[in-house]
Amino acid sequence: MSKPASLQIYPGKGLGFLILESSLHDVLTRIKAQPHVYPNIDVVYTPRRPLVEPVVLNLPVNGLRLRFDGPDQRLRLIEVHDFTRTQLSYKNLDLVKLPEAKSSPPAYSIPSGPTGPIFRHVYNRLMGPTFPGEYIPPTSSCKSGKGLYVLSYPGIAFTFPLQDSEWSPKIDFVSLLSSSAAAPAKSLAIFNGPSWQEARGDLFTRTCPNPRSLALSSRSKELRPDEIDLVKIHGNGKIEMMRRSSLPFIITLSETTPQDLIAELGPPDAIYRKSDRRLSIHKTHGRQRTAYHRPYSASPGKYDDLTDTDQSSTHTATDESDGEDDPITTDESHGDLSAECFYNYFHHGLDVFVSYATSPSPSFPSSSSENSLSTGAKNVDHVVATKILLHANVPGSYPFNRYRRSRWVVDSPALQHLDRSLTSETPFTELSRSLKQIWKGSYANESEERSLQRGMVLNRGWGDSPGSSCELLGGWEESADTQRKGSVNSAFNGGPGSGNTELFGFPGLVFEVLKNDVVSCLTIY
Repeated sequence: MSKPASLQIYPGKGLGFLILESSLHDVLTRIKAQPHVYPNIDVVYTPRRPLVEPVVLNLPVNGLRLRFDGPDQRLRLIEVHDFTRTQLSYKNLDLVKLPEAKSSPPAYSIPSGPTGPIFRHVYNRLMGPTFPGEYIPPTSSCKSGKGLYVLSYPGIAFTFPLQDSEWSPKIDFVSLLSSSAAAPAKSLAIFNGPSWQEARGDLFTRTCPNPRSLALSSRSKELRPDEIDLVKIHGNGKIEMMRRSSLPFIITLSETTPQDLIAELGPPDAIYRKSDRRLSIHKTHGRQRTAYHRPYSASPGKYDDLTDTDQSSTHTATDESDGEDDPITTDESHGDLSAECFYNYFHHGLDVFVSYATSPSPSFPSSSSENSLSTGAKNVDHVVATKILLHANVPGSYPFNRYRRSRWVVDSPALQHLDRSLTSETPFTELSRSLKQIWKGSYANESEERSLQRGMVLNRGWGDSPGSSCELLGGWEESADTQRKGSVNSAFNGGPGSGNTELFGFPGLVFEVLKNDVVSCLTIY
């Protein structure tokens, strides 16, 4: 039998390498890098509201459960529900002494008898005295007649089963939990807060002061770029990166250079040469249309941006030196496109497309119409940032866990009349309705408006598989016949083709939308 993983408990901070407030992407990547220690990973989420409800990582072989908030995907709660699966210690003292076993037990076997630490061990040797906790009586359907007593310390809480017939608020909890009426601890929870009673109310909604990245918590953090908390989209190619502890960094499309990106965001995790030609016919059609469109029109550039579907180096790509003739290159002012590439920032949750300057998109409509016009392409002879792709890291989607989740908000005076902001958590139906209203006067006629607001179907699931060892409980964004065994049936699974996403374009923005009305990726150009 392989020795169980050994993890130190840090109340209010984490369990071993599992640090509270770390990102889902960071934690899941670390866990998947140790398949011999964590052979099974269940990702549990709500298919209809994957960015609102918490996301849960179950590690059944290790007896652990990790809970992340939905919008920011940060680790908020660590639970141990089986003390026999992982060797836990606090200040080098074992919570439970695990027996030596000659053969490996089944991964999902239920141990017989008590498995957790007894109250005396916790109170006398590990944690020491504390204030009275909270008693939860058994439900009417409970046949054991046992309630639960939650004993809290700062940042950690133990749950002890207690005979309901022996419970009395007049008896001190030390006498109750040290008597035969109490069983060893059933579970423990690690969280950020003075006690479980005080912390649980806003556990998944409070602001996190610590970084998402485990690397930024290390001693070498001064050598790493600050992480991005929020991306503000101002229109006309202006994107503001709000950082955790540094001043904001503004990216101006067709002006910001690769050197600027590296200085502010750090070197990219990967560089990917653009090679997807599947939709190149739309580029040609789009250029033919721009000859007779007004500069304020919503259509210029839309079809170009819909074609950038293989922006990640983790995606299987065609040969970079594809020998087929591309008629589009004859129309480019720069004949050599070998410098065009994507800068993949997986830890920031975004990609930046670096190419020769293009005409920036118009600003959001405002009272000053001259500020809403595109200024035309800058006359530069070097590559610059021309597009940015922000990834949502939606559980169940095809690119899940390739990027950290990136949060954004559309920030413009033209949106001040709305009841709520347009953010990365807003359903696309609501986003589309608001943006249609804002850009209604920018189309030449109703026919053009209907034509440009049609969705273009994109299939992410054909070809290579997601390559994930995770069990996604709640539904794949793939066809039903490829759904993994053991996943929960859901209305989210719509049969063959349910893995298709749709692309919708507005001036300067292209949304990739899943079947559950969630934006999986936003392209800004």
